[in-house]
Amino acid sequence: MSKPSAIVIGAGIVGLATARALATRGYQVTIFERNERAVGASIRNFGMIWPIGQPTGPLFDRALLSRSIWKQTCEEAGIWHDEVGSLHLAYHDDELEVISQYADINKAHRDCALLTPQQALEKSPGVNPEGLKGALWNGTEMILEAREAIAAVAKYLAEKHGVKFHWNTAVSHVKTNTVTSGTKQYHADEIFICSGVEFETLYPELFTSFDITKCKLQMMRLAAQPNNWRIGPALCGSLSLIHYPGFGAAPALPALRKRYEEEYADYLKWGIHVMAAQNHTGEITVGDSHEYGLVHDPFDKDFINQMILKYLKTFTSFKDTRVIQTWHGLLPKMTTGQTELIVDAEPGVTIINGLGGNGMTLSFGLCEQIIAEKFN
Repeated sequence: MSKPSAIVIGAGIVGLATARALATRGYQVTIFERNERAVGASIRNFGMIWPIGQPTGPLFDRALLSRSIWKQTCEEAGIWHDEVGSLHLAYHDDELEVISQYADINKAHRDCALLTPQQALEKSPGVNPEGLKGALWNGTEMILEAREAIAAVAKYLAEKHGVKFHWNTAVSHVKTNTVTSGTKQYHADEIFICSGVEFETLYPELFTSFDITKCKLQMMRLAAQPNNWRIGPALCGSLSLIHYPGFGAAPALPALRKRYEEEYADYLKWGIHVMAAQNHTGEITVGDSHEYGLVHDPFDKDFINQMILKYLKTFTSFKDTRVIQTWHGLLPKMTTGQTELIVDAEPGVTIINGLGGNGMTLSFGLCEQIIAEKFN
């Protein structure tokens, strides 16, 4: 008896996560990727697996499931990963109140704690000590080098699970159990479209029928720190407290948001909140901003990068702050607050999309849940 078959379109993190969930259930999986390697949002991010950003409940559980799959995959494939946790740093009383409330509410559900300034500085030598009032420690965050990890996961899936890859192969048409690329057609029992913003080209009417937009993020990378100096946990300024829904449980958050809307109006206009994560070579990725719309200026705005760097200095103290790279990423995001878009486009064709900026954190868990529900 032959194996059931599946075609996955897109070799970014959502496509790889879908392929893994199918392959572990006995499917023969083939992935089509229009480029010679993944070059989209999946490699243009912090490389953070970020459970702290999710609200307690199903999304946090999904993030932890995703993290466990990442960890297993990294260990089996020899992919660098660093289970460093995270610090959210407070320099004002209202920020301290929010993280204190968060810690009280979540300490029974999460590995988190409110730290004194001294405890925070012991966790990370990269924290700016001046005016520090305290920090929120969370132990679940993990750092990868996304630029290498995504390609390594693809290689691992090919070697361990027999997943076949068609690189440099753009799919121009999908119909029921058939995908078309140029003059060639390929058939499978199930087809999954996991190509991020490119799903617009395969199902344009369907794309415009959903409350979905595109988000442009600007990011930077700082030079490798001298003498193998490490910052330890991922570091976050307090603007992140109003960015991630995980902090919505804190009663003091609305008042903090109101202050930020007055004092940081320009930052909120461009969706700026600032975080820093260090890779295995010692380089530090920093960002980011959020611009929404269906079409984006292809040119990055230097003033946004300068705003990010200015705010970065308020909560960090790095050895080398030279910017060695700047870039932007584009990702699909639901405008309704939905955390993902799962659609049966037609019989045998499933679209998995719209994860916003949570692809690295949620994809493995989400796709495991979707495939389990569909085929177990």
